[in-house]
Amino acid sequence: MAIEGMNHFTVLTSDLEKCKAFYIGVLGLTEGYRPPFLFPGAWLYSGDQAILHIIAGRSLPAESQGIIDHMAFTASNLQLVVDKLNFYNIAFKLHRLIEQQTWQLFCHDPDGAKVELDFAASEPEPKLDIAREGFNK
Repeated sequence: MAIEGMNHFTVLTSDLEKCKAFYIGVLGLTEGYRPPFLFPGAWLYSGDQAILHIIAGRSLPAESQGIIDHMAFTASNLQLVVDKLNFYNIAFKLHRLIEQQTWQLFCHDPDGAKVELDFAASEPEPKLDIAREGFNK
């Protein structure tokens, strides 16, 4: 057996609409088909692939479910993403890794899951609102 790729991540949320607003409105995923499960949630897509499953209607665990630190997505249009994060007052950290040919932007979803967005290093350096850059968690 060999792993052939990543299928999806699942996040738990205390507020389904707020969580969807972040991943759809801010990060640009789209909501698509989800089987008729007996619990609330959403499947979010990049193109025709459901890459993020959201589960609502459960209590968030008091203790960690494991050791996953963050989820990472390949992204484009760094300035647009920075502008959206600033518009929604979402704190972030941005690093340019020239040797890796990438920009790394880190932020948190509404329930605290850490999200990494990777952009090509060739994208221009974005104009930042210095007062908002940095984690507030």
